[in-house]
Amino acid sequence: MNILLLIGGLILILLGANGLTDGAASVAKRFRIPSIVIGLTIVAFGTSAPELTVSVASALKGSADIAIGNVVGSNIFNTLMIVGCTALFAPIIITRNTLRKEIPLCILSSVVLLICANDIFLDNATENILNRVDGLLLLCFFAIFMGYTFAIAFPKSSAAPEPAAPEHTAPEEEIKLLSWWKSILYIIGGLAALIYGGQLFVNGATGIARSMGVSESIIGLTLVAGGTSLPELATSIVAALKKNPEMAIGNVIGSNLFNIFFVLGCSASITPLHLSGITNFDLFTLVGSSILLWLFGLFFAKRTITRIEGSIMILCYVAYTVVLIYNS
Repeated sequence: MNILLLIGGLILILLGANGLTDGAASVAKRFRIPSIVIGLTIVAFGTSAPELTVSVASALKGSADIAIGNVVGSNIFNTLMIVGCTALFAPIIITRNTLRKEIPLCILSSVVLLICANDIFLDNATENILNRVDGLLLLCFFAIFMGYTFAIAFPKSSAAPEPAAPEHTAPEEEIKLLSWWKSILYIIGGLAALIYGGQLFVNGATGIARSMGVSESIIGLTLVAGGTSLPELATSIVAALKKNPEMAIGNVIGSNLFNIFFVLGCSASITPLHLSGITNFDLFTLVGSSILLWLFGLFFAKRTITRIEGSIMILCYVAYTVVLIYNS
């Protein structure tokens, strides 16, 4: 029964995310919002909507380990597994703007989470907890990220225009222009499917964890994280098959920033999240995966993630999962 809940919830989440993204992107296009804004906001939110739904639902049900493990595990999966798999299909070219600004911002988000989640070490507290203050702080960082997004979308006329970054652009032909009633139906139906699917997914995951004697943190870091990262994986693989693999970097970075700043920010603002099964090993792996991506882009193969580097990233994720299961 738990397996059926898990599969059914995942299907609803994926269908809901797809419907919400299509509907919102169509509305944005009707209002002539630039494609770069659509890509960094609506599409990024759409692919992160499963993580948002699962984490908020888990937080409300008191399953903090799944709420936090889902975000941490998803970001590790995004950076190592999705970029690695995409690089196997086609080498990923990273622009200078992404290398200098956006990947460092992704590293910063991981470091901020590491600091907020270390109350015992930094403040001599009795337990590690993401409280409402931490949640509001993360949402403030999210507001800064959105400000940056709109700043690059609408540069000042006096400033010299920067070359467009291909990973931020969404091809116009990929945005379906739907009728008004269909756009609204897609948005409402997508949100409903996400909310209900998230509840089913959390119930199934926690049930499997308890029946197998596996901690909820392990389930959140692996099974739930991999499941909710399927939209990002599908988007990146399709981009590689369409000979546009550099879009995967923008997809991964945007999703990772949304996950930490917005998803965890919303979850912790709703209810404090007690960290019991999420350790510094997981958080340092999260920071290290972002640094590894930055180093590969900075020092090797002229800002290109090659197939060899992609294979190394996949092996790093496999090693992390093996250590995680062994330590449990």
